[in-house]
Amino acid sequence: MSKLTDVPKRILIGRALRSDRLGETLLPKRIALPVFASDPLSSVAYAPGEILLVLSVAGVSAYHFSPWIALAVVVLMSTVVASYRQTVHAYPGGGGDYEVATTNLGARAGLTVASALLVDYVMTVAVSISSGIENLGSAVPFVVEHKVLCAVLVIVLLTLMNLRGVKESGTLFAIPTYVFVAGVCLMILWGAFRGLVLGETMRAPTADYHIKAEHQGLAGLALVFLLLRAFSSGCAALTGVEAISNGVPAFRKPKSKNAATTLTLMGLLAVIMFCGIIVLATVTKVRMAENPATDLLRGGVPLGPDYVQNPVISQVAEAVFGKGSVLFVVLAAATALVLFLAANTAYNGFPLLGSILAQDRYLPRQLHTRGDRLAFSNGIVLLAGAATLLTVVYGADSTRLIQLYIVGVFVSFTLSQIGMVRHWNRHLATERDPAARRHMIRSRAINAFGACLTGLVLVVVLLTKFTHGAWVALLGMCIFFATMTAIRRHYDRVSEEIAAPEGPSEDTVRPSRVHSVVLVSKIHRPTLRALTYAKLMRSDTLEAVTVSVDPAESRALCEEWQRRGIDVPLKVLDSPYREVTRPVIEYVKSLRRQSPRDIVSVIIPEYVVGHWYEHLLHNQSALRLKGRLLFTPGVMVTSVPYQLASSAAAGARARRRQEWNAPGSVRRGPAQVRPKGPTAPKS
Repeated sequence: MSKLTDVPKRILIGRALRSDRLGETLLPKRIALPVFASDPLSSVAYAPGEILLVLSVAGVSAYHFSPWIALAVVVLMSTVVASYRQTVHAYPGGGGDYEVATTNLGARAGLTVASALLVDYVMTVAVSISSGIENLGSAVPFVVEHKVLCAVLVIVLLTLMNLRGVKESGTLFAIPTYVFVAGVCLMILWGAFRGLVLGETMRAPTADYHIKAEHQGLAGLALVFLLLRAFSSGCAALTGVEAISNGVPAFRKPKSKNAATTLTLMGLLAVIMFCGIIVLATVTKVRMAENPATDLLRGGVPLGPDYVQNPVISQVAEAVFGKGSVLFVVLAAATALVLFLAANTAYNGFPLLGSILAQDRYLPRQLHTRGDRLAFSNGIVLLAGAATLLTVVYGADSTRLIQLYIVGVFVSFTLSQIGMVRHWNRHLATERDPAARRHMIRSRAINAFGACLTGLVLVVVLLTKFTHGAWVALLGMCIFFATMTAIRRHYDRVSEEIAAPEGPSEDTVRPSRVHSVVLVSKIHRPTLRALTYAKLMRSDTLEAVTVSVDPAESRALCEEWQRRGIDVPLKVLDSPYREVTRPVIEYVKSLRRQSPRDIVSVIIPEYVVGHWYEHLLHNQSALRLKGRLLFTPGVMVTSVPYQLASSAAAGARARRRQEWNAPGSVRRGPAQVRPKGPTAPKS
């Protein structure tokens, strides 16, 4: 069975890597950019559309606010990037927002940030892949007709690619990301050349459509609220900015410098592309509506339910390059791919954060262990499962999912920046060097401005998006917070219970006597081996115990026991209800009640079989007994194995697999052969 599962595993994710090859998986800047920045870079494909969708509530007349909203988003992004540059230098060990908040604001603040980030990473996968499916669906109708199925298949594919390791998956993801960036920049430059130099008029395919405004003539507070809601939707462009600060350990040395450089380059590219698409969308008269079937009109007639609304970037590309042109097709394909791969930011951030939280005992310890390819495999699989569930529940609809998206981002932004202000205050209290103090004061000013701005945006997001789905993200954060708190409480309780005391205790006091009990069903080789082993233990008392389910079989067993002259007393436990487990448990407990300071050692003979189906035919009673006895204090359970012929063949197969791929070498390293004697000096 192990061979059947191991071969497909090696085909899908590759051969296992030794622990000492971890340094080979570190990323240069050219690979780190698409790995950690694909999410904020790709968000320019849907963030402009979210702004226009919200503004369409007031009709086309509100579209002239879109450049100003974009400018506000750019100011916010520049502030956040500058703030996180301070973070990667101050905390190069990874953990990012979580470590900053925990160190400077306390464990509760750190856990709040961790909950927000975990929710955000799950949302990133669901939103990015759903948006990619919608972009691809504009060219391939089958995809949009089966969007949920296609989205789940993409999640599975990305999961397998990430299980192969960070560096290998990063190399695969680099090409589409760079093609997308180059395509968008070329579209902006060519659109500017056509409009400014050639004086040509470029029109989007929806330029002649009209929008039926849900609320006409908005003014005053209503207009302000609409603009704030559009701004909060446009802030989707900032998602994933924090991933670089969380993943500093994955960079090559000098880690902090390379991470800061990558962060700056990411911010610069995102700002250029975001502003360019907004301007081109305004020039080409792109029209978007939250309910295109009823709110988009052509000749005064609604377009109807058969109309498929293409994303802003697709409409702009069609206006600039021409529908069906080579550049249009390349950009459409690259956009869909990079949106799929934007989920890779979460696939790198979630497992790493999960590992840190597991090390701090807030998540199961299995998440701290690296897999065969030196990736945090358990975290990758957990992320994929959560994102798949979310995608299926929301029907892979990016417009519905994105309403859940921004809250967690700005919770972590705000608390992280407040924590950085506390960090600089603490260091300024002890620093005396004037140059260092000037640097700290400048950094504190940047982080303080970032904290104020992101805190303000968080309030705006909560006010404008709470009823549109943001409450689901808050609920998810609360669930994560409560779960991690319960896990930490459990681990702390267990650690307290098993901690070795300084002085004498009942665990160090030698038991008065050991009463050994050998369980017997019939006389055969496993039973004889168990009896021999029990005699070797030199217990104070030794007896064999059998359960009488069939009186005739019990009599035959007693007669054979006497005929063979076995010098161990045999006790028969009556079982009128034909149970095996309960009589043994009650008998062992009675021994404990008679002598509480005694230890009862229960010895169970077991078969060792070589095939999975043989396990279904043997050892079921022994398994149930061991499971029950584990909950009985003062009882030790010992299994005495007897290897059947099929187990020898299984052992030979295991040895062959061990030579091919040494189990455990990834986590522990290969076993070292120690010399038996002193090593002779080299001549």
